[in-house]
Formats: sequence, C-alpha cells, structure tokens
Amino acid sequence: MTSHEPAWDLYRSFLAVLQEGSLSGAARALGLTQPTLGRHIDALEQALGLSLFTRSQAGFIATDAAMALRPYAETLAAASAALLRAASGVGREQEQIQGTVRVTASEVISVEVLPPILARLRLSHPRITIELAVSNRIENLLRRDADIAVRMQRPEQDVLVARRIGNIDIGLHARRDYLARNGMPRTWQELARHALIGIDKENAFTRKLQPLLGDLPAGAYAMRSDSDLVHLASIRAGLGIGICQTRLAERDPELVRVAPDLLTISLDTWLAMHENLRSNPACSIVYTALAAGLDDYISGNWPGVAGDASHPGSINSGVLPAR
Repeated sequence: MTSHEPAWDLYRSFLAVLQEGSLSGAARALGLTQPTLGRHIDALEQALGLSLFTRSQAGFIATDAAMALRPYAETLAAASAALLRAASGVGREQEQIQGTVRVTASEVISVEVLPPILARLRLSHPRITIELAVSNRIENLLRRDADIAVRMQRPEQDVLVARRIGNIDIGLHARRDYLARNGMPRTWQELARHALIGIDKENAFTRKLQPLLGDLPAGAYAMRSDSDLVHLASIRAGLGIGICQTRLAERDPELVRVAPDLLTISLDTWLAMHENLRSNPACSIVYTALAAGLDDYISGNWPGVAGDASHPGSINSGVLPAR
C-alpha cells in the first residue's frame, strides 16, 4: 500500500496510455510531451508498487494489473469531467443560466429526434452547452458517464430522478414504390419472400425480438446491419422492408406501415438523471426541455418543439418531477 496518494494527473496519463497504446499517442491526446508521460507512468508505478506496462518496440503493453485498474481510472475520468460540467453552471449570478450538460441517447433518437428539441432549447438558453453522447448501450449515470439519459427501459437505481415518457412503437415499414413493385405482404410466409433488412449480430434486443418474428427463416434477409440508422436509411432508400419507429415513418409520406397486425413492439421510454443534479440549473432546464420535446414526439405533436417558451412543460420552468 502506497504511503501517499498519487496525483490525479498520473491516473489521467495512465488511462491515456491504455487507450492509445503508446506514449506518443497519449502525448498527442493530452497535449503533453512524451518524456512527461513517461515520468507520469514511472511515478504511478512507483507509488502503487506495480508494473503497469511492458515496454516494447511495438508500444506499451498493459499488464494484468493495469487492466484491473482500468475501470477505476475510467471512473475517475468520468467524475472529473462531471465535476467540470457541474462547475461550469454553479455559483454564477449572470442574467442567463449557463453550463455544460452531457446527454446520452441511442443513435436514432440522437440524430432524428433530439436536434429540434435542442434547437428550441438554444433559443431561450444560448449559454447552455450540450455534449451529446450517441450510444445504443446504457451509459452509467451513477458513475457520471453522462448527466441525463434517454433510455428504452426503466432505470433501476434509486438515486436517479426518472420520468416515464411513454411508449415508442416500432414496426415494419417500406417505401411506397418498393411495395408497388413487390406487393404488400399480409402473412409471415409472404413477408419471407421480400427483401428484408435485419440485424447482423445477436444482442439482448434481437433475442427479445426473435420470438415475435413468426416463421421468418434466417436466410430471408437481403441486408443486415447493427446500425439503426442504416436500417432507417435503407428503408427510406427503398432497399426493402425493415423495422423503424412509427413516429419517424409518419414524418415521411413515402414510407408505409407494413403488416401492423404481424409486428408491433412498444419501447418503454424513460428520461433519467442523477438526483445530485436536481439543484443544477442547467441540468434542470435541459431535463425539462427533453421531457417536453419527447412528450411531443411520442404523442405525435411533431415538430411540436419548435414553438414559443409558453409550450406546456416549458424549458423555462426548470421543474423536475418527484422521484
């Protein structure tokens, strides 16, 4: 056990070398020199009494000890970033609230749904900066990888402020001219004869989806991808029949719902934030704006976010729901 706690910048350098695989890459990422990075690694190894890297011509190879410490270094980095975001909006009495808020959402929600909501937010709060982390995995709000998350399942942690937005329905869709050429399928057998757009690798969602796909054979798919945006773009291009959010399809007059009686899936949608951020003005405003905009999207009042500040759930209210 070390007799003194290593400085935080040593852990930052350690994590950068892990991520980049070399001193030169870590130096570029952090804006430091290679000798400085080398001294940081040496100092951390001496302080911890551990060998963290094997030096070779191929670069710095992480030891088992380094890999065991990596998640803790990532937690420190996330906490440091969260501290800076919180500090950016605390203790200021300027006329307008300012600060940085990190939001995470799936790629489809991030690209297709959030930009108009954030544009409306920008009109009334131009000093709030949004960091949008686009990811289909669930970011850890307790570790503060993000401040606010749009999630397609109910958050389980008690220390989160959570609001249920409602159900986002997804189903089969195709472009109108594709169906004009190939016909509208009514049964699973007819659907199997179409050009289908499917998911490439098995994951938790596909395992949940599989029992709902009737008798579709594995070879029925004309194209596979793990990207929801690729699926949506392929449907819009007329490549074939695929799954997408019904509200998105309703915005495009060329897209048609296919066999709703065969497949309709409802995604339970939630907005979550760590309860420690309730008193942060910037986070409170962004949370309320996202809730109002997502309510509009799910209810079909789209693009309902492009209105004045008197809209129900106004982004000026900053009112958070009870836990």
